Amino acid sequence: MEKAILGLDIGGTGIKGGVHVNGHLEDIRSIPTPAHESKEFILETIALFIESYLDYDIAGIGIGIPGLVDVERGEVLGLANIPAFQHVELAKFIQERFFKPVFINNDANCFAIGVHKFGVGKPFKNLVGITLGTGVGGGIVINGHLYSGMFSAAGEWCSAPYLEHNFEHYCSGKFFHAYYQTKPKAMAKRARNGDPEAIKAFEEYGNHLGELIKHILYALAPEAVVLGGSIRKSYPLFEASLKKSLSTFAYPMVLEQVKILLSELDETAIHGAVALVDLEPEVINN
Repeated sequence: MEKAILGLDIGGTGIKGGVHVNGHLEDIRSIPTPAHESKEFILETIALFIESYLDYDIAGIGIGIPGLVDVERGEVLGLANIPAFQHVELAKFIQERFFKPVFINNDANCFAIGVHKFGVGKPFKNLVGITLGTGVGGGIVINGHLYSGMFSAAGEWCSAPYLEHNFEHYCSGKFFHAYYQTKPKAMAKRARNGDPEAIKAFEEYGNHLGELIKHILYALAPEAVVLGGSIRKSYPLFEASLKKSLSTFAYPMVLEQVKILLSELDETAIHGAVALVDLEPEVINN
């Protein structure tokens, strides 16, 4: 059997996995995250989940997590919504249990390298991936390599100050909750049915996201910005206002060349975790 790479996406509500073998991702599984249990219980849950994949000839394991990671040590420094999972040497634990190489990174970084290796980002050496959902995440690929920065914190534009809050407040689902007391999916349905308030909400959202992308263009001038996350599915509702916002960018030549793309991958987080195993030796950490 061909060597397989196991990719895991560990989140606050679920742990999801899949194997990349014979050129594609297969055998997607998921279990609930025991988020309020002890560190030891969570580690054992992860180990048992990995064991369920050992019918495959696993060559390596990649893991994406929604928090900060010491990439070189494979240590989870903090994991969103899982109180006990702070400063956990996760890579060491799994390596000692299964004798496989283990690579860990922030889930938004995984998204960026996943779309670069397996998705619409393939043609580009330099790209930024932005996930739009409950929050906003960012990942950076430079010259074909993932740039993680210290503690996998590169690309965290979500926390940068913007207007009265930060970019995440205006470019994630939080925007629709804060100003329209509804969820993005429900608002999108209303907009598609011609509701004026919903149409206006997505116009405003597009303006804010355009401002975020302008900051990215000023800092990195990538060839492509790839949008992921659930809100990307509503792109036709905010495309026009996003591009209108971008039109004020100071360097027209950059604006003419940059591509704004939507990720087409299913299970992007798992694809990205798999990509860590292939590319980790070339990750730029600083």
